Amino acid sequence: MKKIIAFVAILACSATSFAQEIVFKAKENTIDYGMVTQGTDDGVRSFEFTNTGNKPLIIKNVQSTCGCTVPSKPTEPIMPGKSSKIDVKYNMAPGKIAKTITVETNATNVPDGRVSLRIKGDVVQATAQK
Repeated sequence: MKKIIAFVAILACSATSFAQEIVFKAKENTIDYGMVTQGTDDGVRSFEFTNTGNKPLIIKNVQSTCGCTVPSKPTEPIMPGKSSKIDVKYNMAPGKIAKTITVETNATNVPDGRVSLRIKGDVVQATAQK
């Protein structure tokens, strides 16, 4: 009888551990703007992701490495199997784009629940028309 109780207790603990899985799975962790002419693009891109775990995924905070990149986060938890997006608006100033967006989550598949997303590309000035 004690062996049966011990087995049930171990099984319950294993099931509880499995039930705690919260997974942030981005479609892509880098968005390449490519070469863009200033004034022809609004600078908005979206990182799509899915919660492939079995508990709600919460996006706690999203921040950029500078003020030229403004990210927005979902306000509601992302339920298991559901997808959402994080929009990023770059100010499209001429020059190279190389920015990192840090996403703080309750995901268990990444260290400390932090996910790094990146944008890259090159914004060039429009040439004067004669």
